[in-house]
Order: sequence, then structure tokens, then C-alpha cells
Amino acid sequence: MIRLQEVVLRRGTKVVLDRASVTLNPGEKVGLVGRNGAGKSSLFALLTGKLHADAGDFTMPPRWRLAEVAQNMPETAQPATDFVLEGDTRLMEAQAALAAAEAADDGHAIGEAHAVLAEVGAFDARPRAQALMLGLGFKSAQLDAPVNSFSGGWRMRLQLARALMCPSDLLLLDEPTNHLDLDALVWLEAWLQRYDGTMLVISHDREFLDAITKVTLHLDEAQLMRYGGNYTAFEAMRAERLTQQAAAFARQQDKVAQLQRFIDRFKAKASKAKQAQSRVKALERMEKLAPVLTSADFSFEFREPESLPNPMLAMRDMSCGYRQLDGPEITILRGINKSVMPGQRIGILGANGQGKSTLVKTLARTMPALAGSVTEGKGLAIGYFAQQEMDLLTPDSGPMEHMVRLARQVSPQAREQELRNFLGQFRFSGDMVHQSVGSLSGGEKARLVLAMIVWQKPNLLLLDEPTNHLDLTTREALSMALNEFEGTVMLVSHDRALLREVCDEFWLVSGGGVRDFDGDLDDYQRWLLEQAKEQARTYAQAQRSMPEPVAPVAAPVAAPAPAAPQRREDRKASAQQRQQLAAQAKPLKAELAQVETRIAAATRERDTLVEGLADPGLTPAHRAERGKRMKALEDEIAQLEARWLELGEAIDAIGA
Repeated sequence: MIRLQEVVLRRGTKVVLDRASVTLNPGEKVGLVGRNGAGKSSLFALLTGKLHADAGDFTMPPRWRLAEVAQNMPETAQPATDFVLEGDTRLMEAQAALAAAEAADDGHAIGEAHAVLAEVGAFDARPRAQALMLGLGFKSAQLDAPVNSFSGGWRMRLQLARALMCPSDLLLLDEPTNHLDLDALVWLEAWLQRYDGTMLVISHDREFLDAITKVTLHLDEAQLMRYGGNYTAFEAMRAERLTQQAAAFARQQDKVAQLQRFIDRFKAKASKAKQAQSRVKALERMEKLAPVLTSADFSFEFREPESLPNPMLAMRDMSCGYRQLDGPEITILRGINKSVMPGQRIGILGANGQGKSTLVKTLARTMPALAGSVTEGKGLAIGYFAQQEMDLLTPDSGPMEHMVRLARQVSPQAREQELRNFLGQFRFSGDMVHQSVGSLSGGEKARLVLAMIVWQKPNLLLLDEPTNHLDLTTREALSMALNEFEGTVMLVSHDRALLREVCDEFWLVSGGGVRDFDGDLDDYQRWLLEQAKEQARTYAQAQRSMPEPVAPVAAPVAAPAPAAPQRREDRKASAQQRQQLAAQAKPLKAELAQVETRIAAATRERDTLVEGLADPGLTPAHRAERGKRMKALEDEIAQLEARWLELGEAIDAIGA
């Protein structure tokens, strides 16, 4: 188990934990919650050994294998699948042991290494790694692409897959859903529910926490409080605890006031001096209860739109995509015929890469439609939240500079103090209004974009993953503001709680088009899981039917039949050509059958040897002999598979 007893943890001058105690049992799935800056990531650093307790006792089983998502952006040309495979530390250790044994020509060690490789699942490790990648949204064609060919968000998905690949006893996940679409999030949720080890996860997604955790650890005011339940249960239990604490504080204050009144009244009277002194001592002995202090609630509201066009937007045979500078247009969505009406609350659903953001960018005027038309209602005012906040911000400018530039366009009469007061509503105060945006946290950038949208008085909100960096308090404030907004909302989000609370209808972006989705969010999640399972099954079948690719041999190529004016001569020539090709292919097919038979026999012998290595009665000499035989079989199988592929490609070339 993991145990903290009276632990004090400092990070610089800040006290993260002050004599905190908690126990986590093996196999528990724990949600770690607390306000931004409370020290959740510092607690993770303590668990990983990057930080050490300044006082108190921290213990964790020394043999536990730990996995966490690395926060650095990988810069390597390594194939993506190989990068993920390296997350399996047991497999890497076993492969290193085999390489050392082979270099030393130690048959006994070779046999031992093969036994360990079989134990850690070396023979199916690559398909397991690729199944993780497919679940997280990668396409089959991307599985062996260089890591540095992916964007930042996709590289972080690779880091997540690498952590999941590790056979861990303790899994630490810090905001694992930030770079995921809803389809990948649903898959990850199902995977984590099957995870057998101990897990701690930091997340601002309440539905994600509810689905995968059974214990909640609250970090507040440098103390850890354990609650037995998921996030929803934690909220209820904490509210009850705060109510009881407030009531106890109120009762104590009444008692203190009563004792103080007695002391003030009788301390000067000789006849009551003894009683008054006893009241003073009672007041000194009383354990002072602290008042209930909670973090200030954050709230905001969208301003009333000046008009509500009807319809807001009308799309007719619209196509969306990209125009390349030196190449053709790439169409992602086509034939869109939709209208957007005042007051609608539309959730935009779709698997990763289907074109949700492309649709929103086109409607937000940041990308032109490739075909068809988009007709805007008179007086349409769009508030656009981009998935990458920096697309809308200038890194070297501060919040005040952003608001001044915006005010010049929208309301030139606005004074600086009015803008400063407005920014204060979004927690930008003092010198922070002049701090460069590039140095702000992700949550602060998101709040600035929201502030800029609110100032513009939009009647149509186009929101693309607005909650990626928002804490739970700000997410709740956004949900309340959207529900009170009088205009229209179009929302892309992996935050299911926000989608449920805000949206009452859904569009599905899939197969190059946009259509109404007939169902609720639960129906969509079930659909996504079925799609993911089908994709994994299809890819697994394709992998089983094709060995590792190697350089092909030169295949006989038939000369094309000469042109002939008469059909009869054409048919005769074609028949002769088919006979020649069949004659060429016959010996190749015969050899192919022999190779397949030998591969099957060698594989069976190898598997039998692997199972036999577990026999405790096996002598060292026999174990060494078997190890050498297994090495010879592995080499033979590799050669046979290479020949199998060469023959298959040659036969395919003849048939073509």
C-alpha cells in the first residue's frame, strides 16, 4: 500500500503538504482533485521520487513498477509503434537479456531469456501496442510513421499509449484527456476500467472521474482528505462535511461569546472573580475551530445579444477543407445542407479526424468554403473559441492590450478602467493584466479568450474544445453561462458533462458529411465503442494474414500481349498468356505451400520448447541445449517468413 504519515512537502518556499496523512490500498482507483495550484502535480512528483518529503514518513512497495505519462514532447524519427513498445519495460529488459546472452553464446542464458520473453508476452507485444494506438485515434497508416511527423497533441497521445503499454503496479495520469477527442476518451475510459493495478488520476472531467474512480483524494490547504466514492459522491460528502463544520463553528462562536460576556461582566467583582477565572481558563483550553473557507466561486455571463437573426446560418451544398499553397484542394466534408436557428443548442459529434474543427473553422470564417454557399443572417455576430487558444491570441501582448485592441473595433468609447474592471471578472487583476499571454497558463489563456468573446456580445457561439485547460469551477461557470445565453450555441467538446448540460440536439460528422444524430450521448458512446472494436478486429485480422515485410525477389513479368485487330485473335493470345503465367506460377505456389508447412512445424516446435523451459526438473545442460535450439528455430522462422513474402509477391506480380 501507499502510506503518507505526517508528511511535510515543500516546493521552493511553498508548502504543498503540511503534516498530511493518507493510506491508499493496492488496486484502488483514485481521483486526485483540488484547485489549480494546490500541489497535485507535486504530490505525483513525490510518488515518482522526483521530490522527497521534508518531514514525516512516505512508504510505497519497493518492487512496484510505476508508469506515468511523460510530459516532454518526444523528438525522434523512431517509428511510432516502436516508440510505444519501449513503454513495456519488462519486454525491453527481456530483449536486452537475450541480446547479451546471444552475444556471449550462452545457451543456458538464451533459454532463460526466451522463457522470460514468453512470460512477458513478447510474441503479441507489437499487436498490443498497435491496439492501444488505434484506440487512441491513430489510423492504420500512421502506426509506423516517424514520431516527429506528428503534431504536439498526437505526440502526447503517443506518450499516453507508451505509459499504458507498461505492465505497471501504479499508474499516474495527469490530465490524460486534454489532447483526446470524445471517441478516444470513451476508449480510454473502458481501458482504465479494466486496469488491475493502483491508479491515481488528475482530471477536470467529472464524468471521466465518475466512470473510472472509486476513491477521491482532495488536496486542499496543504491537507489530504480521503473520500470513499467517485467525484459525484465526493461533492455530496464534502458539502455535508462543510455544512457540519460551519454548524460546529457557529455553535462554538456562540459558546465563546457566552463565556466572554460572563468574564467581562464579573471579572471585576471579588465575589465572582473565581468563577470568571475558571471561564478564562475554559476559553483558553477550547480548541479553536476554523471557519469554513472555500475558494471564491467564479462566474460570468454572456451579454444580451443585440439581435437574433432567423436563420443564423444557411448552408447549401457546402464543402469544407483546405486549400494548399502549391497543390490541389483537399475536401474533407461535402454536400452539407443545414440551417442554424436562433436558440439552438447543437453538439457536434464525430470520430477523430472526421472534420469537426474544419466545419467550425469554416462557419467561423477562418477558412473559406470550398464549394456551395454559407448564407449569414443579417446582424450575425460570431463568438469563436478555437481549439488552440493561441490561434486567437498574440503571445507578446498582455490581456489589457488584447482588450484595448478589441474595444477599438467593438466599442471605441470604452475607458481603460472599464476594461480593467471587466478583466477582473475573469480573474485578471493587478499587474497580471499586463503579463504577456505567452507566459500565462492554459487555463488563464482560455479565460482571456472567453472574456474577449463576452465583450463582443455574440449571438452565435462556435466553441471548439473550450474546456481543455479549464478547472472544474470554471467549467461549471461556463456551463451555467451557456445555459443562460439567449443566442445559439454550436459546441465541439470531449467534456460529456458539458455536452449533456448544454446541448439538446446533435450533429454527427462522419463519412465526409454532416447529418443529424438520432440519439443521446449514451447512444453515441456505444456507437463509438463498437466502431473502435470493429477497427481493432479488422486490423488484427490483416496483421495475422501478413508477416513482417522484407525486400522482395524479382518476379517474372510477362510481356503484354500484342494488339490484334480481331477479337478471336485477342482471346487466343490471352489464353496463351494465361497458360504461360500459370506455368510460371506453378513451381512458386508449390514452394509456397512447402514454406508454409515448415513455418507451422517450426513454430509448434518453438512453442513446445518455451513451455518446456518452465519444467523445474530440467537440468542446466538440457536447458542450455533447448535455448540454442530455440535460437536456431527463431532464425529459421525469420528466413522462412522472408521467403514466404518473396514468393507471395512474385505470385501476385504474375497474376497482375
